[in-house]
Amino acid sequence: MTNKNVLTDFYQNLAQWLTDVKKHEVTQAVELIEHAKVLMKAAEEIPEEKFKQFIENFKYDLHEFYQQNQEQAKHSIYLGLMKESFWAVMANITDKSQVEWAELCEDFHHDGVYQTNDVIGFGILECQKCLKTQQITHFSNVNNCLHCGHNQFLRKSLTP
Repeated sequence: MTNKNVLTDFYQNLAQWLTDVKKHEVTQAVELIEHAKVLMKAAEEIPEEKFKQFIENFKYDLHEFYQQNQEQAKHSIYLGLMKESFWAVMANITDKSQVEWAELCEDFHHDGVYQTNDVIGFGILECQKCLKTQQITHFSNVNNCLHCGHNQFLRKSLTP
């Protein structure tokens, strides 16, 4: 097997591994790195120009992989739930009296009533139609009620 074939196989194996990361563990990453060391020794025999081209192609492919996953991450339900869980934990350890003071001006501005697409920083919103509540744990836009679709809410004060 020529050095060129060895590097091509390595490149294909690495590309396949990157697209299927969930199935691999740290031990496989270590094995891949050890294998890469062997391949790099073999690569010393390849002309410098071809090696530079390989590195440039590899960088380009990594960049493309990153861009594709960024797009998928925007629409990932799992990552969205992880983010919301993080904000919920942060909300639980927050000094709620300080939050109330910070939100007070906005409450005066809205007269306590928030509508769909209004911006809220933190709080518990109660639907004015079905009286169901939703907790807002970070700066976001108010959405329609998940239960009845209504668009007006009262912001309830937080219990410190």
